[in-house]
Amino acid sequence: MVLTGKKIVIIIENLPLPFDRRVWQESRALKESGADVYIICPVGKGYDSYYEKIDDIYIYRHSLPLEANGALGYFFEYACSLFHQRRLLKKIWKEHNGFDVIQACNPPDLIYLNVKKYIKKGVKFVFDHHDINPELYIAKFNRKDIFYKLLQYFERKTFYYSNISIATNQSYREIAINRGAMDPKDVYVVRSGPDLKRMKIQSPKIEIKKDKTITIGYIGVIGQQEGIDHLLESIKIILERHNYNDFHCYIIGDGPVRKEMEELSINLGLNEFVTFTGRISDQLMLDILNSCDICVNPDIYNEMNDKSTMNKIMEYMALGKPIVQYDLKEGKVSAQGASLYAQNNNINDFADKIIELIKDQDKRNIMSKIGKERICNKLHWDIEKKKFIKTYESLFI
Repeated sequence: MVLTGKKIVIIIENLPLPFDRRVWQESRALKESGADVYIICPVGKGYDSYYEKIDDIYIYRHSLPLEANGALGYFFEYACSLFHQRRLLKKIWKEHNGFDVIQACNPPDLIYLNVKKYIKKGVKFVFDHHDINPELYIAKFNRKDIFYKLLQYFERKTFYYSNISIATNQSYREIAINRGAMDPKDVYVVRSGPDLKRMKIQSPKIEIKKDKTITIGYIGVIGQQEGIDHLLESIKIILERHNYNDFHCYIIGDGPVRKEMEELSINLGLNEFVTFTGRISDQLMLDILNSCDICVNPDIYNEMNDKSTMNKIMEYMALGKPIVQYDLKEGKVSAQGASLYAQNNNINDFADKIIELIKDQDKRNIMSKIGKERICNKLHWDIEKKKFIKTYESLFI
């Protein structure tokens, strides 16, 4: 195998491993292909050890001083991360007699600052492009200021130093080529396909249904641009305008505005109909999602969300769940007929689409079949894994 004996360092700033599913799947694929894999990532809930070895993959974790809030908070967080990444790269280089590749998973687009010295030593640089950060900044703060211009600069520099860039979809590939000035032959699309050994279909759990006919599910980050407020407002509309209350909604996940969204749910009088689970085990997540009749993606329309592929859409489809989401470009590319598409940022229409599925079981069944077939035939991880390994093999051919 081309990768046998190659030493690969993967740096991820915003999530611990193995919690980040995409990066963990990539890490295991590289290991299965014969490479030695070293991870640099932060500690996190349930992942408190500063060093451990899982599935023969070395994981070096570091602390972060705070959960970023506001532009200055992010700046401080990233500065601390860069310090620890530089320290741990030096440690891995010394303890393991060098390495051949550094893979940087954004955000942020600052990791190249720690990579440049190793590029001079002949190390290859792979950019795994998870987020388009200039657009993410606008989504979070709704302004184009000095920090926005800095993010544009950092993005350009990251592409400049990259030997190859891995895009999660065609929209990201076009950004790498048009905005990052990368050679098209050096930009590869590897989607975040679900692992069918993990996302298993199982029978619904009666206790999760809470004696309701319909169960609605959401899984993902609870942040500013994820539209959880839209979902809660839609539930209020379903209760009051549609006069329907035979349902319960689970919101699975955590994030910077979770407490704010829980307070909004209370203020809207939704306690009886909405459960915030926080981060939960894989098994409980599967129990809940497999008990759902409808799954939702209320990500609001903005440039970031429109061009991004959301992992939750793929996971819903893998479990055969009909979906309601806004009319986002990459959301439609992923789900096609497995989803209904509400008018962008129109909360009333989002509620109407949910009601449409509640009242039409035949439509739900058809959409379920479409989603499962798309994942099983085209979009699961075993297919994407082969593409991912080919991107790495291109570095050494």
